[in-house]
Amino acid sequence: MQQNSQLKDYTQAIQYYENAIDAEPDVKSHYWYLGLYLLLQDKEQEAQLTWLMGIAEGTTEEVQLWTTELSQILYQEIEKQVTLENYKQAWVISQHLREINSHYINNLLFNLYLATQLELLDDEYVQQLDLINAIEEENINPDIEVFSKVIHKLIEYPELCELTLEVVNLLLNSSSNINDYTYTIISAAIKAELSLINANLAIQLLEIYINVNPNHPEVLIRLAFCYQTTGRHLHGINTAKKLIDSSDNLADKVFYNHLLIRGLLISAGSWDEACLAIEKQKNLISSLIQESPRISDTVRILRLYTSMFFFPYITDTPNIIRPLQNQLLNLCLNNFELNSTQAINQYRYTSNTTKTSKKILKIGYLSHYLRQHSVGWIARWLFKYHDSDKFKIYSYIIHPRIQDNLQKFFIESSYQAYSIEDVNSVVKITEQIHKDEIDILVDLDSLTIDFVGEVLAVKPAPIQVTWLGWDASGLPSIDYFIADPYVLPESAQNYYSEKIWRLPETYVAVGGFETDVPTLRREDIDIPKDAIVYFVGQKDYKRHLENTKLQLRIIKQVPNSYLLIKGFSDLEACQKFYEQLAAAEGLDTKYLRFIPQDITEAIHRANLTIADIVLDTYPYNGATTTLETLWLGIPMVTRVGQQFAARNSYTMMINAGITEGIAWTDEEYVEWGVRLGKDEKLRQEVAWKLKQGRKNAPLWDAEKFTREMENAYQQMWQKYVDS
Repeated sequence: MQQNSQLKDYTQAIQYYENAIDAEPDVKSHYWYLGLYLLLQDKEQEAQLTWLMGIAEGTTEEVQLWTTELSQILYQEIEKQVTLENYKQAWVISQHLREINSHYINNLLFNLYLATQLELLDDEYVQQLDLINAIEEENINPDIEVFSKVIHKLIEYPELCELTLEVVNLLLNSSSNINDYTYTIISAAIKAELSLINANLAIQLLEIYINVNPNHPEVLIRLAFCYQTTGRHLHGINTAKKLIDSSDNLADKVFYNHLLIRGLLISAGSWDEACLAIEKQKNLISSLIQESPRISDTVRILRLYTSMFFFPYITDTPNIIRPLQNQLLNLCLNNFELNSTQAINQYRYTSNTTKTSKKILKIGYLSHYLRQHSVGWIARWLFKYHDSDKFKIYSYIIHPRIQDNLQKFFIESSYQAYSIEDVNSVVKITEQIHKDEIDILVDLDSLTIDFVGEVLAVKPAPIQVTWLGWDASGLPSIDYFIADPYVLPESAQNYYSEKIWRLPETYVAVGGFETDVPTLRREDIDIPKDAIVYFVGQKDYKRHLENTKLQLRIIKQVPNSYLLIKGFSDLEACQKFYEQLAAAEGLDTKYLRFIPQDITEAIHRANLTIADIVLDTYPYNGATTTLETLWLGIPMVTRVGQQFAARNSYTMMINAGITEGIAWTDEEYVEWGVRLGKDEKLRQEVAWKLKQGRKNAPLWDAEKFTREMENAYQQMWQKYVDS
């Protein structure tokens, strides 16, 4: 008999099965489907009576068999209704299935998922569902897709954290094949860490898995990242070392050593070991380039893509490092192309000789950081002032953040915006960029996130540009790297694979920053009112050993001066790092203050005004911190180097209208720091220049900057058309 599952007219279906029961009263499936269609017509009591009538008068074995049959039919309908996004209908069916078969694991999991969709979930609901007991008693492996749906939804409910972890723990420990759940656990951990900003929950999920399967490399990789993010440095370092020791694959060793470098730099107390690891990384990458292996696993290639990320934090030798990076990224591209032949054939742009200069250019921005982040705070001005009559703006946002107001701004300011939650959907996002017929694709992240590498390797847009997020990646499929006259020396093109496109004045501009009410005052941290306050507020891995020594020498030479340190992930490790260096420099540690991160960026900026002078880091300068400092009119000292990362503050200070504080040697860095600390009049003059610069300095003219960026886009497009 046909099931008539596709009948839209439930009345017709009901009539069909009523007639079928009259003709074949012993065929139990007629009762199951009749009850289902009655239920779909909201005739719940009639549906229940129909099912009871079908089950009545059977033996224990028969009743069990019939219950299983009915459960499967109802469950199939639940899946169908979810596909149609009829969550309420699916939930009603699931509730009836619970009454019929209270330990049907897949249904109980699905019911939990539906309850979250309908916002019905609370402690009482969870208790009534009795899911934990069902898992313990039945010991059945659930459907992987259902398990994934439930876990990804449950982690959005912090108040149900214990339930989530208990469900995961029970299911993994009762599973006959834990590898079936690997992807779900890793992807849920990534969502918890990146989208929900809950790295501790991610760690708990991953540790449950590791307790069952201790040596899974993918889970250990994610676990090492999360340990580092949460300040559990020794765990993070040891996990990275465990990965290095367990691998014979050269490409894997490169990535695992990169992971180790990250942990060592964040820990703030392992400088010598970090330098050794960087040197080892250089040798590993050189060996890999020489070997030039065929890498069939795209994930391995993506990890190589970011494996030179930390070099600029330790060394300012772009003439040595960038050629190595270019060769490595060329190796990556070659392997990407061998692995992605189908995607390239489908989605790589094709040169169309009929294309001419067009009135409206389609600009696509690809980024994980179009949110409350340095990239977001800066890029928002470009989105604000883009000329919609000449440009259509498309945003491709990787791992969107839940409840991020700045991200909402980017979405609302775009002609079209896409959220990419599944980083394994490279084909989908590449297809979308190709389908949107993007003319210029702008990569805002460079080496800060590996996902973009595969998209950019396919090259779905005829022109691909790197701007803002980091230095250029060196990927040969990138056409241009946007810079200005200052942020790269004239000789830089000698070691860049991308064509350096220099804007006339500045490669970045903002219209200002929001500030809140200060929550930090000198008396709160025991600093006299007449003291000179120096401030350094960068991430742990920007604290170069030699540059930190210079900062301490400044404090030592300026009477009644204090150094405020902010931006550490581990207070104890950070204090130990500074105190040991202070002792070596003969500086009393009473002149050091460690202050925690602020609740919001606006409060951070307000509290920054406690500083008289900001001391920049080297060889990796501040970027957003520098902009905030200059906007607030605070003098700063920066050391200019050769690489992009060592010249950010230089170009920003020039474009804000000041040269005071720009140092070209270590000696000048100390001299400027001391001079600004001792000379109040000089500080006032610098502050006045910065305040005046708000009126007409290029750094603060975001609208003019946007016109220059748009002009660059149009010229890039014209070059493409002419060629």
